[in-house]
Amino acid sequence: MNNTSPKSTGKFLGEGAMLVVTLLWGATFAIVKLSIHDVSTMLFVAIRFSIVSILLIPVFLKLRKEFSKEVIIAGSILGLFLFGEFATQTFGLKYTSATKSGFLTGSAVIIVPFLQIIIEKRRPNTGAIIGVILVFIGIFFLSSNSKSIFLIFQEFKDNFTIGDFFTIISALLFAFYIIYIDVFTKRHNLWLMVIMQTGVTSILAFMAAFIISLSGIEKIRIEFTNNLLVGLLYTSIFTTLITTVMQTKYQKLISPTKAGIIFSLEPVLAAIFTFFLLHEEITNLGYIGAGIIFTGLIISELYDTLFMKNGNSKG
Repeated sequence: MNNTSPKSTGKFLGEGAMLVVTLLWGATFAIVKLSIHDVSTMLFVAIRFSIVSILLIPVFLKLRKEFSKEVIIAGSILGLFLFGEFATQTFGLKYTSATKSGFLTGSAVIIVPFLQIIIEKRRPNTGAIIGVILVFIGIFFLSSNSKSIFLIFQEFKDNFTIGDFFTIISALLFAFYIIYIDVFTKRHNLWLMVIMQTGVTSILAFMAAFIISLSGIEKIRIEFTNNLLVGLLYTSIFTTLITTVMQTKYQKLISPTKAGIIFSLEPVLAAIFTFFLLHEEITNLGYIGAGIIFTGLIISELYDTLFMKNGNSKG
């Protein structure tokens, strides 16, 4: 007899989908790092999301009559957060390492539970809180180039760059995005949300590219190389279209805090990909950090499973 409840099935489906999203995201840091040698950062973001918007035109034509004021507002809010996240992360990658960018982006995991409490009035359970703390410690270790635990904070302070600052802003915006994905996708059609997000991000990125170019901060440039074409193909299809659809559709099946914990695997995967693609080394502390991250994930998952058996899980 199958005793799996619909709630449990939805939970595992949501977690599985977020793991796939995280796996696809993991390679993004190294690929984007290589791509932006040949194109200005905002233009890269603009083209990336424009490709997706063009692919979604048939869906838009089919659903155009279903757009309402509420859908446009909700989709625009998600688009603003999505644009801000990708713009600051991509710009930050120009001035920091792919591994460190992965760590700083992963720090969103520590922000999400607080936003979940403030915005959704939902308190994460004890297992999730323990998982968040362990994951954050693990991410910090993973990002370090130090050979000693006692030098991590000093190294981080001494090597802090403008790229790190923008990536921290990206993490904050990503945390808000995770929360509002949970809020809006329970109310509105999946494809309407995806169309609005990618369309708004594309438009804002083109505007930002021209404004930044006119200000002299970064001139618009593009050189069609193999690295750039591969980067645009991978990021537009796999880490924009597919991941946005999957996150918009399935994240609502789990709590934002649990989603944040799963997304914390991203810096582990980013470190692995950058090791092979960019030859950025992983230190012994990095391996320890990866182990701590996995421990945090396991504790969170086991606690939730045991807690749900008592019928009291709050996610």
